[in-house]
Amino acid sequence: MRKVKVAVMISGGGTNLQALINSQSLGTIKSGELALVISSSKSAYGIVRAKTAGLKTYIVEGKDYSSNRAYEEEIEKILEDNKIEVLVLAGYLKILSKEFISNFKGKIINIHPSLIPSFCGKGYYGLKVHQKALEYGIKVTGATVHYVNEIPDGGEIIIQKAVKVMEDDTPEILQKRVMEKAEWIILPKAVEKVCKEIMENRTRYEDIEAYLKNKDYIGRGIIAGLSENGKKAVLCYFIMGRSENSKNRIFVIENGDLYTKAFDETKVEDPSLIIYRATGRKENIFVATNGDQTDTIMEYLNRGETFEKALKTRTFEPDEPNFTPRISGKIDLLNNKYSFSILKSGDREGKSTVREFFDYDGVKGQGHIIHTYQGNGNPLPSFKGEPREILIEDNMEEFANKIWVN
Repeated sequence: MRKVKVAVMISGGGTNLQALINSQSLGTIKSGELALVISSSKSAYGIVRAKTAGLKTYIVEGKDYSSNRAYEEEIEKILEDNKIEVLVLAGYLKILSKEFISNFKGKIINIHPSLIPSFCGKGYYGLKVHQKALEYGIKVTGATVHYVNEIPDGGEIIIQKAVKVMEDDTPEILQKRVMEKAEWIILPKAVEKVCKEIMENRTRYEDIEAYLKNKDYIGRGIIAGLSENGKKAVLCYFIMGRSENSKNRIFVIENGDLYTKAFDETKVEDPSLIIYRATGRKENIFVATNGDQTDTIMEYLNRGETFEKALKTRTFEPDEPNFTPRISGKIDLLNNKYSFSILKSGDREGKSTVREFFDYDGVKGQGHIIHTYQGNGNPLPSFKGEPREILIEDNMEEFANKIWVN
């Protein structure tokens, strides 16, 4: 399995960058791969360290851009183009905007030279941290690696390490001891921990490409879940055609919703089960289905009733002998939840309906897939059991391509 791509942002000498480079060479960082370094200053010695290690380097100086947003957009482009999954701030002296942090939520970590919550926040960086520590006369200081949020040094702590303060310390001597005894040790450990968690997510949930390759025919399918960084909610609908009537259709967007449409209207045999509105939206709720039950669901939602109540009025498709299940998915962005429904025949004659509902809380990287058929057969066997767990990646284009290719 591919390693997690890591970028490091610096502003100066790059001693913590060097600690990461050394740790990767020694094998301390196993799950991540240092991919590139971005410097906010062209004179930063960390650039030399990066080039010596054979890393890609980018210099992005704020003075070269018309606004801070333009400056950050350039950094965002570099990270996205290189498919960076973890961003490490290692002596990076600019405060990132709320918008930038939101765009890379859960992906950014920072090293700070104190035991947070002591001597941290806006204005506390470099020697200033150690000067304040000595002024207060503390006996123990240290370093902290934490996730970055909109509050300077206010994100969730990943790891800390304490360091003793000596009576004859100066800010410079204390700074050096904190770097050697704490920063250079815990930063590589934190990077490995974060990258390992991402790798474990990938193995915990099945890759959609691998899942689809193991299925010969699954008919129509719905996927819902959250991307690995938690930034994107995903609701996906796809079709595998088998009959000529089923193959003769395309997707079109009308008024913001997805519809199926005949590719060649002269060849349509029966439009009743193949032409429909596939998606709908009401405020923070998005819906996708494999049939005209989309209209039923939206009708109920628009009058303040529920997804479940709407589907209790519907049944499976009347295409004997298959009795194709009606599958539906819903994402509730406000409450970070998603749901599935499947309506299928309870017997071979189509005399009864089994209605199943499944509800999930959003979890980073986790998604579920439900589809109409288990595989090939005559008649086609309906989907059984709960929706299957799959990995939802951050890159939506790659994720969509995996579905399309299969």
